[in-house]
Amino acid sequence: MRIALIDAGPLIALFDTTEPAHRHYEGLLADSASAYRLYTTWPCVVEASHLLDSVARLEMLKWVALGGVQVFPFQADDLLPMTQWMQGYTEAPRSEMDFADASLYWLAHETGVTAVLTLDIKDFSRYRLPDGQAFEIV
Repeated sequence: MRIALIDAGPLIALFDTTEPAHRHYEGLLADSASAYRLYTTWPCVVEASHLLDSVARLEMLKWVALGGVQVFPFQADDLLPMTQWMQGYTEAPRSEMDFADASLYWLAHETGVTAVLTLDIKDFSRYRLPDGQAFEIV
């Protein structure tokens, strides 16, 4: 079983059947040959919850509660390196690292997991962990 981080976009796509990436992520997670244990953070869950309609939001939250994804909490002092990373990746408007991305960057740094399910290919392609390692976009 592989471990991968999951961003808000794929969380939304899993529960919103009108999203173009819905079938991709549904198929990816249903395929037992490429079974994934998923990790995420509360900022990703909150972002997805905010953007889903009420029915899909409740389904996603139930899925999270039943262990569909392991949510990693962080401490207040973890915000300091996150804000530094966010500031470091702010090069121009619309290319900044948002809070959900910074939280996944933190999680990758903490766990060593660099495989990520994301629709933010442009952003995660440019992020490099402190040791220079790139993310593997799934």
